[in-house]
Amino acid sequence: MNPPIVDIQSQFPIRILLADDDADDCYFFEKVLKTIPFNTSFTTVDNGEILMTWLFQHYENLPHVIFLDQNMPRKKGTECLKEIKNDEKLKHIPVIIYSTYLQDDVADYLYENGAHYYFRKTELNKLYAFLNQVITKLVEKDFNQPERASFTHLLDII
Repeated sequence: MNPPIVDIQSQFPIRILLADDDADDCYFFEKVLKTIPFNTSFTTVDNGEILMTWLFQHYENLPHVIFLDQNMPRKKGTECLKEIKNDEKLKHIPVIIYSTYLQDDVADYLYENGAHYYFRKTELNKLYAFLNQVITKLVEKDFNQPERASFTHLLDII
């Protein structure tokens, strides 16, 4: 028998922050979040500079997880990742790169700089499965950076 999942819904919403400049991607991300069986709070920003400003202004109420688009205007996801992981108050937050393309050299860089996963933007049913698994791992306090071989394959290892 599996251990029960912590009832996070009665405690607080899981705060999710998505940094993505594509309005359609933000819409579909939010649409999928509304269908998963967890209480979530969802915030979006549309570029890397706004992301970093938002994080610095919300030190008292930081997100539980950050999803970063790799190719954003003003500041790329890689730049934001590096800043987040170099900040003492932010570095504990899991960061997932959520991008249109998966490239091995970029994956190596992201992994070495502390990203938790590198996930390709995909159809809604796969996005649902991915978000459900990510939030389940957060709730169960089992959210560590995987081995490099599994870094781009969360759905394959759960």
